Amino acid sequence: MDGGAWAQVTLRSAEPTVGEGRVFARLLDEAQEGWFRAALGQAAGDLVAEAYLRPNNELSYTHVTFAEHDGRIVGMAAGYSAESHRSFANVLLENTTGWLRLRLRVVVRISRRVLRFIDTIPGGDFYVRALAVDTERRGEGIGTLLLVSLERSAQAAGSRRLALDVAAKNRQARRLYERVGMSPETESRRWFGLPNTNLIRMTKLV
Repeated sequence: MDGGAWAQVTLRSAEPTVGEGRVFARLLDEAQEGWFRAALGQAAGDLVAEAYLRPNNELSYTHVTFAEHDGRIVGMAAGYSAESHRSFANVLLENTTGWLRLRLRVVVRISRRVLRFIDTIPGGDFYVRALAVDTERRGEGIGTLLLVSLERSAQAAGSRRLALDVAAKNRQARRLYERVGMSPETESRRWFGLPNTNLIRMTKLV
């Protein structure tokens, strides 16, 4: 990405609108490799967008930064401090009923080892909940811009480290995080012992 292209990408705080919530839901599901669709089916977009509009939860617009090019959102990053994380409500579970709540509970139970690993955020860390860039815009430096923005947010929150979890099999993402100075710290257990189902926690002092 040359200097001119960099200049055409702008970062901004998210706004609490339904349209942005739907864009966030799409990018979030891409970042999580389809987990939300698996858990919530066709209702995933609506439920994540609803959570996005509310404060005090991990999917809230208050924690989201968007990257734009020519007025179009091309990427997003979401993150929060460990201290904020401890106060979050589980709005997805609150907003589901009947068979959909049962489906969500089943997927959460199956994924419990991974979710427990993700949910363990040491005090003083600023956790990158999600980072996603549109497929056709990857490799242009947008992910780096978003990570730098999250570092600034971490510093503003008084956090000591930036932390994130990445699929061990996602070598492209791991290379991006290594380029900005992050390094592996711990690794989750494989999901039911299956290969390529473990996560790596990467951190960086800020």
